[in-house]
Amino acid sequence: MRNLTPVDKWLLNLDEAIRSTTGNLPASDENRSWQNDNQPTLSTQQKRLSSRLMRVNHCGEVCAQALYSGQSITSKSLATRNHMLAAAEDERKHLIWCQNRLTELDSHVSYLNPVWFATSFLTGMATGLMGDSINLGFVAATEEEVCKHLDKHIELLPNQDRKSREILGAMRDDEQRHHQDALSLGGLRYPSPIRRIMTAISGLMTKTTYWL
Repeated sequence: MRNLTPVDKWLLNLDEAIRSTTGNLPASDENRSWQNDNQPTLSTQQKRLSSRLMRVNHCGEVCAQALYSGQSITSKSLATRNHMLAAAEDERKHLIWCQNRLTELDSHVSYLNPVWFATSFLTGMATGLMGDSINLGFVAATEEEVCKHLDKHIELLPNQDRKSREILGAMRDDEQRHHQDALSLGGLRYPSPIRRIMTAISGLMTKTTYWL
């Protein structure tokens, strides 16, 4: 294989971004328990609720993918950069789970994904420039918010939708690990006012992508 030029890398990243935001990432070879589990049939109303919730979660993973990519570019240390890249790979896995589930639910990804991707990517780059402790602290605070959000959606899903619930549960396990890893690497614990701002921004993303 030939060495990739900066232009090659830029084009590959652009292709990945387009596939992520449009829900066209290639299927994963990973075999999870819910893929072979017989699932109950959902009513039209149940499918509508599940698809809206899963669309929000897909957009959240789009944001996480963009955020980690931006943070890795401007990270001050190799250890922090490697952490971001490893976490981004997990988020890519989550993206595939969510996009596949949306297809099964006869629904679509959010039309606002490109906007949220760009916003998250720029936020990640800016955070990385502030130093490793702030950069990792942002990861910890973000993942803490994501875990609360996933817990809420697991409760809101129809009881019959075991598959979506299992997907969100597996995602939550990874997000909790990202949270702990970021703190163990020296991430700063953000004060409550900053976390409240992050919660408000997350709420805006949730409300818009639920419908769009």
